[in-house]
Amino acid sequence: MLHDPTPAADKRAAFRDGLAAGALLRFPGAFSPLSAMLIQRHGFEGVYVSGAVLSADLGLPDIGLTTLTEVSQRAQQIARVTALPALVDADTGFGEPMNVARAVQVLEDAGVAGMHVEDQVNPKRCGHLDGKDIVDRGTAVRRVKAAVAARRDPRFVIAARTDAAAVAGMGEAIERAKAYADAGADLIFPEAMADEADWERFRAAVGTPILANMTEFGKSKLLGTQTLHDLGVNVVIYPVTLLRLAMGAAETGLAAIEARGSQAGLLGQMQHRRDLYDLLDYRAYNAFDTGIYNFEL
Repeated sequence: MLHDPTPAADKRAAFRDGLAAGALLRFPGAFSPLSAMLIQRHGFEGVYVSGAVLSADLGLPDIGLTTLTEVSQRAQQIARVTALPALVDADTGFGEPMNVARAVQVLEDAGVAGMHVEDQVNPKRCGHLDGKDIVDRGTAVRRVKAAVAARRDPRFVIAARTDAAAVAGMGEAIERAKAYADAGADLIFPEAMADEADWERFRAAVGTPILANMTEFGKSKLLGTQTLHDLGVNVVIYPVTLLRLAMGAAETGLAAIEARGSQAGLLGQMQHRRDLYDLLDYRAYNAFDTGIYNFEL
């Protein structure tokens, strides 16, 4: 009720334990606190807070326009309702290395389990678009070092994303991954890997846990969880999947209302009121104060 009682430290420990166990951790992207609750109900291991999703939800393109305040507020809203660890997209760290350091501490205070910072230039763009660029390796390493140095809770997971494969080739992406791990990154996120062969090469060269981005309509082949596990991937994110499903359903529904003048034919496609109330746990609020829940379904 209201907030999940699981302490942030326990969520971070669960994330680290999962990374150490070698299992594949599945982190669907939550576009709202309610969707995060649904992710937990379906048995996933974590929740991802996507910069692309937050940008889109604010009516903005994913080109680094969101602020640390906007990201941390949404991250806190999502983290508070679930016992799952939340991993947050911190883009390029919102500025210089000192801004990266501040982002770590603000996101720690938001109750999330970890964040990733990337090596694109600022402002960045979606990792699956052409024309992106990366900072020099030294600048990127300083971002990672700043994040690690600022961390107050040693369980907080620092992930380093590299977009180098699409810009400078796989060899550079691998060398950057090693440099970021040496700088203290706990998890490496190689963006826009093409297929199994890319993952095999990357995994063979990099000993640090790695994250796969299975985003739709991008440059990466969509691989199943068994394949990802067999390739040695430790975390898989589905950053925009739920938002795309929700927006697709919303488009269909609005078109039907416009064409037919009623939503009556769409009821079978909707989450029922009783299921929404069950997800929100209305009965717990009733137990707390019967004045809140005073009707029958």
